[in-house]
Amino acid sequence: MSSISNLENLPPQTIRAVTKELNALVEESLEGIKLHVSEEDITDIQATIDGPAGTPYACGTFRVKLVLGRDFPQGPPKGYFLTKIFHPNVAANGEICVNTLKKDWKPDLGIKQVLLTIKCLLIVPNAESALNEEAGKLLLEKYDDYFSRARLMTEIHAQSGRTSKTPLEEEEDGPSASKKPAISKQPLSANSMVVDKKKLLAAKEKKKTLKRL
Repeated sequence: MSSISNLENLPPQTIRAVTKELNALVEESLEGIKLHVSEEDITDIQATIDGPAGTPYACGTFRVKLVLGRDFPQGPPKGYFLTKIFHPNVAANGEICVNTLKKDWKPDLGIKQVLLTIKCLLIVPNAESALNEEAGKLLLEKYDDYFSRARLMTEIHAQSGRTSKTPLEEEEDGPSASKKPAISKQPLSANSMVVDKKKLLAAKEKKKTLKRL
C-alpha cells in the first residue's frame, strides 16, 4: 500500500467536499470510531475503530486507512487495516473486501458510510468474499477456533497498554498468591516492634552459625 499523497490527483471540488465531510464527522463523533485528520494531507484519511462487544475483536482498537482514487467519489475508496487482524475479509496486506467498497458503491455514500460499514464487518464477517481463506474456512466450519484465533490476534496487536510482567509480578500473581497472609493495615505497637527485633537478631545468629559449619 502506497503512502504517497493523493492530493494532487483529486480535483479541487472533490477536495473541498472531502474536507467538509471530514470536518463534519469530527464534530459528529461517531460511536466507537475516532477520526484522525491530517492537516497536511486531507486525503490521508485514518480512523481508529473500537472492537464491538460480543466479538473476538472486543477490547481492541483497530486503525484503518482509506485511500481515495482519482475517480472518487464516482469510484469507491480502498480500505486497509493498519492494525493486524485475523478476519475473513481482510487480506495479509490489510486490504478490506466488502461490497460497499466494490459493486455496491454509490457516489453519495461518503466517508461516514464507509467507516460504519467497516465497523459492521467486525460484527458480521462475510465468508463468501474472503480474502483470508483460512479465516473464512474456520468461520464456516470451526467457529470456536476462528473466535480463539481472532481473539489472540486482537490481544497481541490491538490492545495498547499491555505490558509484560516482571518475574516478581508473575510470581505474585501466580497460584500461590492467594496463600499469602494478609498484610495488616493497623499501625505497629511498641511490643510488636520489640518482638520483631528479637526475631531479626535470632535470624542473624542462625546465619552466622550456618556459615561456621
